[in-house]
Amino acid sequence: MGDLFGPELIVKVRDPKIGLEGFLVVHNTALGLGKGGIRMTPDVTVEEVGRLAETMTWKNALAGIPFGGAKAGLVWKGGSDSMKKQHVQSFARALSPFIPKKYVAGPDVNSGEKEMAWIADALNNFQAATGKPRRYCKVVKGKKMCGLPHELGSTGFGVAHSTAVAAKFLGINIKGARVAIEGFGNVGTFAFKFLEEFGAKIVAVADSRGAIYDAKGLSYAGVIRTKSKTGSVANHKVGQALTRDDFWAVDCDILIPAGVTDSIHAGNKNVIRAKLIVEGANIPMNANIESEFGEKGIFVVPDFVANGGGVISSYAEYMGYSPAKMFDMVEAKVTTATKSVVRQALANNKNPRLAALEIAVARVEKAAKKRKSAF
Repeated sequence: MGDLFGPELIVKVRDPKIGLEGFLVVHNTALGLGKGGIRMTPDVTVEEVGRLAETMTWKNALAGIPFGGAKAGLVWKGGSDSMKKQHVQSFARALSPFIPKKYVAGPDVNSGEKEMAWIADALNNFQAATGKPRRYCKVVKGKKMCGLPHELGSTGFGVAHSTAVAAKFLGINIKGARVAIEGFGNVGTFAFKFLEEFGAKIVAVADSRGAIYDAKGLSYAGVIRTKSKTGSVANHKVGQALTRDDFWAVDCDILIPAGVTDSIHAGNKNVIRAKLIVEGANIPMNANIESEFGEKGIFVVPDFVANGGGVISSYAEYMGYSPAKMFDMVEAKVTTATKSVVRQALANNKNPRLAALEIAVARVEKAAKKRKSAF
């Protein structure tokens, strides 16, 4: 783990008494404080966190916000709410020398607005974490600031706009376009909601338990109701229930992987039939598979282009902006980033990730030349 840009800092935290194990990787801070979420899974590793931290460097640079890239991971095998709070706040206190001087926390897998409020409380610092509840308000330097939880849908909103922009470049009319969405958490649900508003036809949705398919198009209101009542979209009464494996082969124009890392792999990549893949999740496939899709004529919008809405929302919260201003920023910045990347990739017959990296790297390099040291 390492390149010309970082990582600048790797911190490993252990507290055997409560079974706590966690990691912080700050990849690069040339553009500003390291920003990235805290991933809480049973098998999170420092290597995974390092990959995600680097992605955050490029995502923040491409989004045009003054944040660097970082990520944290906390091994979490489940437990009571009080136990989770103890782990999150102990982890935050262990990282207090770096939060928020070097790193600003945010939501990720199994961490949301509640956990972000716990971090801010533990460190008595409103700006220690973003993605806090809307009702969580403090006066910072004479200005009242309130949380902007990712539950407002900023990331999915950005993914929807990125999808619409890329589709237009590729000659796909978003109105009536057949879309399949893998992952029905915060990103997938809001991508569904806003794409439906744009006129797209969501023909398939998958969550961790299964999938549902309807060639005529699924209803956001209906699927979200089923998910809320039964715990899985696969229980939806309208359409055909599918296994997660069968989901990948559905006939669609656009595929949005919005679940977990490496959901597209050697075992399912060859059955995918979409013309456009928009990465709502972080690293839903490796770069080699992205290249293979490109060789087949399938355009892939990289994660750090499509799902930048969350970090843009984080910056808006850090600055004390309103939800309305935040959504305007997300639409403008994600649209601009997607246009730049797709235009450059198509004009030069270039891999979209490489095109995006060239833009992001140039911005980080320019900022890095202006500072004497990372510390």
